[in-house]
Amino acid sequence: MAGGRQFRHDAFSLWLEAPLVIAMRCQEMGMAALTGSTQNTAEMTRMVTEKMAAAAESAVAANLALAKAMMTATSPESTVRAVSQAALKPYGKRVRSNMRRLSRKKT
Repeated sequence: MAGGRQFRHDAFSLWLEAPLVIAMRCQEMGMAALTGSTQNTAEMTRMVTEKMAAAAESAVAANLALAKAMMTATSPESTVRAVSQAALKPYGKRVRSNMRRLSRKKT
């Protein structure tokens, strides 16, 4: 049951922090558009490459978790929990990192 609690915590954190990161990035892009600044291209490039890397890492982690669960013959509930946690982890790691970085960034 502890694994389910951790998954719920991770999913809730991602649900809460991801829109905040999007809002901070949209604000930066809007200010850059208003001022005619081109310095925000690094953030936009980072945004796209992070999503691609997180998607690839998530797919690999989910497949490894599924293979491990199949080899150990765990229950379907445990398998679903393990695959879900593994798939969510790369996204959560990046969102938390972006949240910290963007919230302390001076504009």
